Amino acid sequence: MKPISNTAFYCCGVRMQDAESSSPVCGDLYAKVFMNEDGRRIFETFKDETNPNAGNVARHRIVDDILRLKLSRNPNLRVVIIGAGFDSRAYRLGGGTWVEIDEPQVIAYKNERLPVPDCPNKLQRIPVDFSTDSLEEKLSPFSSEDRVVIVVEGVLMYLGEDTINQLLLILRKLFPRHTLVCDLMNRQFFEQYGKGMHEKLEGMGAPFKFAADDPEEIFVENGYSRVEKISLVEKTVEFGLVQMPIELLKTSLRTLAEGCSVYVFEQA
Repeated sequence: MKPISNTAFYCCGVRMQDAESSSPVCGDLYAKVFMNEDGRRIFETFKDETNPNAGNVARHRIVDDILRLKLSRNPNLRVVIIGAGFDSRAYRLGGGTWVEIDEPQVIAYKNERLPVPDCPNKLQRIPVDFSTDSLEEKLSPFSSEDRVVIVVEGVLMYLGEDTINQLLLILRKLFPRHTLVCDLMNRQFFEQYGKGMHEKLEGMGAPFKFAADDPEEIFVENGYSRVEKISLVEKTVEFGLVQMPIELLKTSLRTLAEGCSVYVFEQA
């Protein structure tokens, strides 16, 4: 079985550090459950990446808040998380019918560390080898005409445009009334602010592959309409993770503010 990706441990380590801080923003108390010796060693490489780490925490909190609101309106809402990593929302958020999709080694490790029977909400974990298995076949049992929320967090920047197009085609086919929550980075943001972090990720075998001039276009071309765009940088300031005058983000640092965001899309 392949090893668990380093990025899964990195993202989990960021949430663990947040949960152990004096003023948690995300408060993922389950994160430390997954951080074994290898995970902590991997996280040490990124421990001092203050701004990227803050953005990672803010991103997770933003998605938390989006899901909390939707679950408050529909406690039976199905939430499908693709590339779930060490996501623990099914344990932390009230309500929902949850489906987590990820590589077999991730699912096996999660089942060992945080068993499904311990989850207060209905949860299914589905292993899929993204390089050989059919994602459509794995998701087909959950196909529905009802409104479904699909979360693809911290994933799309590692995929090529053709792969993203294929993913969106599958989602539209199986879930004709879905809401898609994802994060996107444009090329200008990457060129100006993301290269240092990318060098570390690339050194661990996880290079960025998707940072278009306007990444939203690929979704519009696939029949989606944007219903919300939330700046990660603005939220890091709002949450107190980064100290910066908010006025700068609306003027001279507009490129920084607008270049990396969480999007909510629905099919047009």
